[in-house]
Amino acid sequence: MIGHGFIVANNVVPPSLIRRGRHAWFSPRLWLRRVTLWFGAVLVGVVAIFFAMSAEYANSLHQEVVELSPLLPFVVGPAGLAFVVWITRKFFPGSQGSGIPQTIAAIDTENEERRGQYLSIRLALGKFLLTVVGLFSGASVGREGPTVQIGASIMQSLGRFTRFSRVETKRGLILAGGAAGVAAAFNTPLAGIVFAIEEMSRNYESRTSGTVLTSVIVAGIVSIWWLGDYTYFGTTSAILNGSSAWIPVIVCGVIGGVLGGAFSQSLIFISRGIPGKIGTFAKNSPIYFAAVCGFLLAVIGAFSGSSTYGTGYHEARMILEGTGEISESFGFLKLLATLISYVSGIPGGVFAPSLAIGAGLGQNIALIIPYVPLGAVVVLGMVAYFAGVVQAPVTAFVIVMEMTDNHDMIVPLMAASLLAAGCSKVVCRKPLYRALADQFINESQSKESKSEPRDK
Repeated sequence: MIGHGFIVANNVVPPSLIRRGRHAWFSPRLWLRRVTLWFGAVLVGVVAIFFAMSAEYANSLHQEVVELSPLLPFVVGPAGLAFVVWITRKFFPGSQGSGIPQTIAAIDTENEERRGQYLSIRLALGKFLLTVVGLFSGASVGREGPTVQIGASIMQSLGRFTRFSRVETKRGLILAGGAAGVAAAFNTPLAGIVFAIEEMSRNYESRTSGTVLTSVIVAGIVSIWWLGDYTYFGTTSAILNGSSAWIPVIVCGVIGGVLGGAFSQSLIFISRGIPGKIGTFAKNSPIYFAAVCGFLLAVIGAFSGSSTYGTGYHEARMILEGTGEISESFGFLKLLATLISYVSGIPGGVFAPSLAIGAGLGQNIALIIPYVPLGAVVVLGMVAYFAGVVQAPVTAFVIVMEMTDNHDMIVPLMAASLLAAGCSKVVCRKPLYRALADQFINESQSKESKSEPRDK
């Protein structure tokens, strides 16, 4: 102690600052922010749980439709997707697609009005309802990306209500909401933290790590308390042993990375506008185009034995645990169905379908490496393809590790994920969500510039 001050890192802290820090603990404004953060995280967790239950119910209803008659998907698919696109464009514009690019765009922008175009309770409601209807219609979409936008929208709205003033604080709330959404959707708290750091905040440095951590923990606790500590894709105890263990890592890493990168590049290319007559038809008649996409999904579903509908959770679990017969063409057909679902213009993410495609890819690769346990190759295929799609290798191996409860495969999963992300960048130079977020921002700026009155 020197002159009634404290020495901290060779700097003297005056007693006034110490007293101010003590008083800050009892500050009503700070407690309002803390309570808002906790309440928001709980709310995100509860909404994510209901979203998961609704999605599973929609999947089961569609399965009942298929069992009732194999021809019904040819009616339900076109009608359902056309209805979703019509509702989306009329009442919830901006809710189409994954939801993660919109959240990243909201973090990047400093324009409050533009941020409201990406995140709002109206968009969250539309994302929830229309994703569920899309799953009932047989679309190959996931709910994890939408849950990110829903969580971020909830936090964004609460931030407005409590009047968080600093731009960094508002961005931190959005980041925390998105991370909490991932944690609650996958029941993987660690993955939520890693996803926020690696994927959503690539160009954003802030001092909100405590905010993100608190939100993820609270949302994760709500999910685990309500649904239990379960694993979405089942469990496998398969491990890699011996000097030849690196072979499946390299094979899965290269193939998964290239295919994942090609898929991402396709989505980026399509989001900029489909060329030719098909693009003209999609632009001028989006509802009829969505109906055509629904019909194509029914065709693919018929060829796959109805395995390509929905999120792909159950099919991936059967492949991983070897509890059911899934066609060897599942991976390719699921990829095609996911691509068509995205092109149709309906809300829905690619997280779960990508992991299911990776499981199908692992099943195919296991055929050429028969001496390696099937479960090990499947998890490597999942992490490799997913890392290739999102180009976030740490997020990929953490999610797969937590969702399959296989901690003995950490090193192989890390190696395959890093290799896949590197191979993906050769095919798709810009990460998928970042490219789509930049596109959202450019489109918003273009609309704003057109709407501004020109000087005479």
